[in-house]
Amino acid sequence: MSKELRKTIRPLAYASSVGFVLVISSFGGLFLGVYLDQKLGTGHKLAILLFLIGTIAGFRNIFGMLKKYFREERPVIERLKYESHRKRPLAKKA
Repeated sequence: MSKELRKTIRPLAYASSVGFVLVISSFGGLFLGVYLDQKLGTGHKLAILLFLIGTIAGFRNIFGMLKKYFREERPVIERLKYESHRKRPLAKKA
């Protein structure tokens, strides 16, 4: 696989996995909560609680994934520093 194709596919893989992480963790908590509610007879309390815990865990995982992804990127300031067309023109002497 070429380097350019890998650069294109990698962000798409990260973007698609973000959705899966959030959905799986949220609904995993919900289904576990519903199952425990049926077994323990606690109404919908555990379903709501575990759904919220799953959603929070999903967002935490997304934050960790994004933090890891952007750590691998070169900082924006460093990239802009070396672009020749961004250099300021010399000041004109009066």
